[in-house]
Amino acid sequence: MPEISLRPAASDDAAAILDIYAPVVRDTAASFEVKPPSVTDMQARVQTILADYPWLVAERDGRILGYAYASRHRPRPAYQWVVETSIYVHPDARRQGLAARLYTALFDILQLQGLYKAYAVITLPGLSSVGLHESLGFRQFAVYKAVGFKLGAWRDVGWWERVLRPAQHPPEAPIPFSVLAASPQIAGILQGQAA
Repeated sequence: MPEISLRPAASDDAAAILDIYAPVVRDTAASFEVKPPSVTDMQARVQTILADYPWLVAERDGRILGYAYASRHRPRPAYQWVVETSIYVHPDARRQGLAARLYTALFDILQLQGLYKAYAVITLPGLSSVGLHESLGFRQFAVYKAVGFKLGAWRDVGWWERVLRPAQHPPEAPIPFSVLAASPQIAGILQGQAA
């Protein structure tokens, strides 16, 4: 079986990323977007995120099979040490350990950046997503009841958190991903999660 490789996303990956994400938006309540973004919009999202946080893709034979990224939790400066995470895997590549590899690499990079906590928001019941996140150290701490209306029903969402490293006092400013992207440490993390 061909090897899976992990690497930082590029704006040129937007169409392949959208091929995975658009059906989730159109056909499920897992994303609260109701209309898939355009390729141009997705390119802008990738570029914006990569300035500060990792956006990773997993590929085999040049085909992107999944992706994971971190984003700003809230805009106010006191929140700068925590992130929200998202992960999506193509249906053809699910249940093969790909999501765990993507998330493990993402968490290692977030730790290297100096971040302390990661949050995940899951539309309930979301059993497979809950199982993945809890298997990787996330713990649920809140449920927002009937917070979003999609596909003809009010939806609950659960919030999960994962501690990335113990909080330092006082904390040092996180290192932007763009500063670390070409470093040997990032290359080692990504290579370590390749299959």
